[in-house]
Amino acid sequence: MSQKKLEMISADAALPGRGTVLNTAKTHFLSGRPLKSEVPLGLQEAMFGMGCFWGVERMFWDLDGIWLTRVGYAGGFTLNATYEEVCSGQTGHNEVLQVIFDPLVTSYLDLLKLFWEGHDPTQGMQQGNDLGTQYRSGIYTYSDAQDQAAKASCEAFAPKLKSEGYGVITTEIIPAPVFYYAEDYHQQYLAKNPNGYCGVGGTGVICPIGLKVS
Repeated sequence: MSQKKLEMISADAALPGRGTVLNTAKTHFLSGRPLKSEVPLGLQEAMFGMGCFWGVERMFWDLDGIWLTRVGYAGGFTLNATYEEVCSGQTGHNEVLQVIFDPLVTSYLDLLKLFWEGHDPTQGMQQGNDLGTQYRSGIYTYSDAQDQAAKASCEAFAPKLKSEGYGVITTEIIPAPVFYYAEDYHQQYLAKNPNGYCGVGGTGVICPIGLKVS
């Protein structure tokens, strides 16, 4: 079963899911903003997969310019999958963070810098001790500009990792797929449970892009 969870399932073999949207939180636990807010005028959205989304969300929610964070599932085939289904490896979904941010305060390059430095993007279908396709590294882009910036940042970071003894970057960079909100208790989990599990950790290698995130 562990080996199967490390292999991406095909669309034909994936669980079908359901037409009913999962219940989730109505508001952000920290900001109080509606969790399903549309992107306000002048702001932008971004989506990342970096391992367990509990710790990933905590990395981003206090960053200057972040207007809203929310976690969910994306990149797979199952409609409105549950957490248990995603963890089974039978949906193809990744655990992802979606953020709404003000690019005049924190640029997309700054977010990419935090992304690259906040996890190990060379591990394939795992992050640390967390094994499975839902822990893969991914950048999911909302525009051609984001796509170009993500790919350029990957090219800039790869030799830095190699010089420190790390392998090839396995991050998938694709247009943003459908985002399915995760269940209520996953949203801002580590704000609700400050001593909760966080399996996400960086390599210590500095990414040579962005300005504000160290």
